[in-house]
Amino acid sequence: MRLAGKVAFVTGAGGGIGSAICSRFLEEGAQVTATDIDLEAARIAVSGAAAGQAIPLQIDAGDSDQVRSAIARTVDEFGRLNVLCNVAGGSSMQDASVVDAPEEEFWRVIRLDLFGPFVSCKYGIPELISAGGGSVINMTSMTAIIGTPGRDCYTAAKGGISSMTRSMAVGYGKDGVRVNAIAPGITLTPRVKARLTHRDPAVRALEERHVLGLVDPIDIAQMAVYLASDESKVVTGQIFPVDSGLTID
Repeated sequence: MRLAGKVAFVTGAGGGIGSAICSRFLEEGAQVTATDIDLEAARIAVSGAAAGQAIPLQIDAGDSDQVRSAIARTVDEFGRLNVLCNVAGGSSMQDASVVDAPEEEFWRVIRLDLFGPFVSCKYGIPELISAGGGSVINMTSMTAIIGTPGRDCYTAAKGGISSMTRSMAVGYGKDGVRVNAIAPGITLTPRVKARLTHRDPAVRALEERHVLGLVDPIDIAQMAVYLASDESKVVTGQIFPVDSGLTID
C-alpha cells in the first residue's frame, strides 16, 4: 500500500488517464476525491472504492469557485490533502497553427489546461502545506518538449504547465511540497483512439516514433503513483516523459 494514509484530489478523473490514476491510487490505499465535469464518469472512476474511500464530484476544472469548494470539501471529509493531481485538459480538432486557430479555441485550452491547474494549486497547495507537505502532479505533454506543428493552442498551454511546475517547485520546496509533471506520449484513451482512426500522416509519423508502442493510460498512472508516494520524496521540479521514447530524437 504505497499510498496508505494519503488523500488525493484528482481533476479530469473521468477521462482515460484520470480514471486509471484514480484506480491505481485506490489500489495503493489512498482516499480519493475524483472530480470531472461529467459526474457519472467521476463515479465510474472510483466505483471500486471501499466505503468512505472516495468522493466523486462534478466540477468545471476551469471554474475557480468550484475548484476551491471541491478542495474544501475534500479536507472537510478526509481531514487533510496530501496529493494534488491535475489531469483535466485536452486539445480538440479546432486546434491549428497560430495563423489558422480560432481565438476562442486558444482561450478554451488556456482556461482548461493552464488556468485549471493554476487554480487547483492556488487552493490546494495551502492544504498540502497544512498537512506537512505533499505532492503536486501536473499533466503537460510531449508537445511541450518537441516541436509539434498545427497544435499551437495546446502547445502554449502545456508549455506553460512545464514552466509553472518548475517555478512552483522552487517556490514551495521549503514547505515540503514537491511539484512535478508528466509528459505523456500518444496515449490510448477512448478519445485518442477515436481520433487515430483519421490516420493523418503527421499523426502516423508521431506514432512510428513510439519505439516501444503507443502508451496505455495505466503507464501514466504508474508514474503518478510513484510521484504521489514517498518513494519520490526528493524529486521535484521535473518533467517526466512517459512517451515510449518519442522525445529521444
